[in-house]
Amino acid sequence: MNKQKVMVGMSGGIDSSVTAYMLQNDGYEVEGVYLKLHNRTDGYHEKNLGYIEDVAKFLNIKYHILDLTDKFSKEVYDYFVDSYLTGTTPNPCVKCNRQIKFGAMLDFAKSQGASFLATGHYAKTDGKFFYEADDKTKDQSYFLSQVSPDALAFMMFPLSTYKKEDIVKFGAKLDVAYKKITEKSESQEICFVETVYTDVIKRHANIDQEGDVLDEKGNVVGIHKGFAHYTIGKRRGFTVKGAQEPHFVTKLNPKDNTIVVGKKEALEVNEVIGTNLNMFVEDRKFSCSVKLRYRAISTICDVEIKDNKIYIFLKEPVFGVAIGQLAVFYDGQKVIGSAWIESTK
Repeated sequence: MNKQKVMVGMSGGIDSSVTAYMLQNDGYEVEGVYLKLHNRTDGYHEKNLGYIEDVAKFLNIKYHILDLTDKFSKEVYDYFVDSYLTGTTPNPCVKCNRQIKFGAMLDFAKSQGASFLATGHYAKTDGKFFYEADDKTKDQSYFLSQVSPDALAFMMFPLSTYKKEDIVKFGAKLDVAYKKITEKSESQEICFVETVYTDVIKRHANIDQEGDVLDEKGNVVGIHKGFAHYTIGKRRGFTVKGAQEPHFVTKLNPKDNTIVVGKKEALEVNEVIGTNLNMFVEDRKFSCSVKLRYRAISTICDVEIKDNKIYIFLKEPVFGVAIGQLAVFYDGQKVIGSAWIESTK
């Protein structure tokens, strides 16, 4: 009987290396693929490919290099820059998972005759839904929630039931490759940001122009260093005359380079409207829990879908919800859909 081929997305790190090792041990025919997504000049790709070469030699597997630089630039990088310049907070990893990793990379895997695409993500899937990983500190189901439902049947996450320390132990079995891949630092959340996100934005616009800080009534109360340096909920990096309590950014105004600030209660949100829905259930009206940012504690809500928008009514207020972030809906540990946050009340 022919072995099923699995294409493994390999970054050179321990998670994807152990993924390939596990699948080979399970009897699959494994090939690797490395995504070249940007043109960093700090040796980033060369280092990663060196790690992959060592693992591929040890496992005696073939690996491919897939250059998606142009697609990544249009779908992810440009979106990242444009979001900050228009006063919203982007989530490039979510875009990348949908368009690149489980879009273009999945298409490539299929073109090579693979039955499945596997990655080192910490999440679960049964082919119809995503679920949280057993290790909640590493769970990445939030970032996968915009992936097309059609892709799920082809996806495998071998790390879904393990904790990070288990994966490090597995990695020790990779012999000569182990020392290098464990020395490799954890993947950055945003792979094309070498230091801080503002350095990326500065390549495209002058964002270091001082502007006025306004209170909720529109009065000028201080000065900031340029609106693109701030996100909703930030409490430092600007002045507020005579303030006795902490003030937080509540709104960004790119057109006139102003930011609005207020006390913590000004960040309170009770209703959220989302757009660009990606649902795994057909219900138009239901109750569930929702995460409004990755590290947030989920909140119980009622939701209703009308005219391709989702209206989220929170049972308890949430503070500091940012336009442009993702609302992810859960039924227990099951992801039932997601939407991009368009507005709040």
